[in-house]
Amino acid sequence: MHPTAAFVVGTLAFGLAAAAPPAWHSDSTWYNGHNDHNGEHGNENVVNRTNRPIKNVQVGVRPYFLVNNMTDSPLKTKLQSCSENPLGTTNFAWGHRGAALQFPEHTVQSREAAARQGAGVIECDVTFTKDRQLVCRHSQCDLHTTTNILIHPELAAKCNQTFTPASKGKPASAQCCTSDITLSEFKSLCGKMDSFNASATTPADYLGGTPNWRTDLYATCGTLSTHKEYLAEIDGLQLNFTSEAKQPMVKMPFQGNYTQEMYTQQIIDEYTAAGINPSRVWLQSFVLKDVLYWLRADPAFGKQAFYLDDRVDTPAGYKTAVADMQKLADQGVQVISPPIATLLSVDSQGKIVPSDYAIAAKAAGLKIITWSLERSGFLSQVKAKNEYYYASIASAIKQDGDMYTVVDVLAQQVGILGLFSDWPATVTYYANCMGLGAA
Repeated sequence: MHPTAAFVVGTLAFGLAAAAPPAWHSDSTWYNGHNDHNGEHGNENVVNRTNRPIKNVQVGVRPYFLVNNMTDSPLKTKLQSCSENPLGTTNFAWGHRGAALQFPEHTVQSREAAARQGAGVIECDVTFTKDRQLVCRHSQCDLHTTTNILIHPELAAKCNQTFTPASKGKPASAQCCTSDITLSEFKSLCGKMDSFNASATTPADYLGGTPNWRTDLYATCGTLSTHKEYLAEIDGLQLNFTSEAKQPMVKMPFQGNYTQEMYTQQIIDEYTAAGINPSRVWLQSFVLKDVLYWLRADPAFGKQAFYLDDRVDTPAGYKTAVADMQKLADQGVQVISPPIATLLSVDSQGKIVPSDYAIAAKAAGLKIITWSLERSGFLSQVKAKNEYYYASIASAIKQDGDMYTVVDVLAQQVGILGLFSDWPATVTYYANCMGLGAA
């Protein structure tokens, strides 16, 4: 899933200038999951864990805080009535990059947190390294904001854009891609919260900037992983998979002969080699050609592949998407996945209701998965910020508790199949209370 460029800038800028570098900004303070000092780069470890199914699902205090923050309503009363109920894993809750609200995204620790919070489906955004190995990263070129690569000079020197300090009103910048380094080099890095300090004058300072509604508490040294390791982890937890083929940011064919189809086929090949039943797999891509390729090349995997619809980011694109919904279904696509705001609108009474897009998708017989909850900070500020995920309904959003009104409309009126969340616990609590998606 991806927000618009404006959303990225707005989110990262939120509190950036004043944010002090976190405790882990220097090389000597990166630790692994056992708090033992690591080797040369700080994350040579693959954490030694035995993955077993989660039997004791825990959602922490946040869902209860959100419920208590709701305006009095039948929905609030219903959700309050479930406060002492036992909780279980639900396929309605999808871990967006794991549990990225508080854990470094696409790390073992983030996925473990998502599993503990009851997510029945956990994501690996897939891209590739210089030696064509598949790894979990949200973008091929986000290592400078999601890892500590910049404080390792021998690896930072390989970045396609090396660090440039802030100077004379220009922000600090860098760009480091998985395709700049080998798998071995990638695995030596530590995952951190996705952020940067635009006013940084040193690489260490650039690693700061975590928004104040997130935290660095668990960003001690996130363990990065390959797609194969992700498959083994989620299979051991007996959960379901969703792998997104991230659009390459390098020219394809990569290195002259690694084509887009080879890349997308490699994802399926790794599932097949791991013996994963296609019924547990939800492939995804913003590139419609990728989805159509999977449908053609391996229908067993392709039938649950979903098209991430970013045409809706412009008014003209939204109209086209609504008008062409049946055309999309006629091509064999069975699942569509737009951002939350695309599925909702506000009626004349100020109530949140399904949008024209949602109505058209259901009329075409398409299943719907949407993204992403718990990615927007304080909901009292979404209108002022024109926040991406609430843009269509900002006038109806006043406080954090309104999040559950949004979830309820998506579940009960739009009829979505699953909801990506940066904090799956929020969705797990609702789904358990409403009896949705029992795993």
